[in-house]
Amino acid sequence: MSKLFIVSTGPGDAQLVAPRAHKAIAASSDLVAYGLYLDILGDVCDGKTHHDLPLGEEIGRARLALNLAASGKTTSLISSGDIGIYAMATLVFELLDMQLEGKENHPQWLDVELEVIPGISAMQAGASRVGAMLGHDFCTISLSDLLTPWETILKRIEKAGEGDFVVSFYNPVSKKRDWQLNKARDILLQHRPASTPVLIGRQLTRPDEHVRIIRLDELDAKDVDMFTMVSVGNSESRHIINGTKEWVYTPRGYKKKL
Repeated sequence: MSKLFIVSTGPGDAQLVAPRAHKAIAASSDLVAYGLYLDILGDVCDGKTHHDLPLGEEIGRARLALNLAASGKTTSLISSGDIGIYAMATLVFELLDMQLEGKENHPQWLDVELEVIPGISAMQAGASRVGAMLGHDFCTISLSDLLTPWETILKRIEKAGEGDFVVSFYNPVSKKRDWQLNKARDILLQHRPASTPVLIGRQLTRPDEHVRIIRLDELDAKDVDMFTMVSVGNSESRHIINGTKEWVYTPRGYKKKL
């Protein structure tokens, strides 16, 4: 039987990898991933055939995983965070969709059994580090314009501001793209207080993790890199301090009952 596991490994802490992900990897003969993800997983990847394709080769990884599975090798396609959020799962299904439309010539792909295994995203990991930031309606927006036009991203930021969503920004900056985050900040400042709490979480759950809580008007792209998660509270999000401990939560409305 042809089998492809589409596996999430979580934000980086080995203890946050789901048991189902470990089971899928153990059942696989071949692992397809960016090498760093396999390094993080550690011993569970021993004895498997590794197919390490670099960043930027996402299409190649998805094609390779489908081809390996179609050839009869139980395969795991692996990505960090949740593989269905800005990650590889959507690309697998896009390729299958193209095959069904006759735009690909790989009919064997359609016989592959697929199983998507969810994981903890960076957004969830960051929220847990500061308390309950995602306690009410929220959205995610990627600031990368490599695949999505900036005009579309801009419209989504504006609507998120108007809708008063907690907003988590993926891909906030890169080496060649360092201005969009400040533009997003300026848009959100039109709809929520300057004091709105913002989570800056770098390398979340990993050994060199660094988490800060700042005000929205203090957010600056120069303090963020491609390994950073940025989450902005809504107009009601609260930053509370208890001695040396500080937390952020977004109330759901229980105050009326309390």
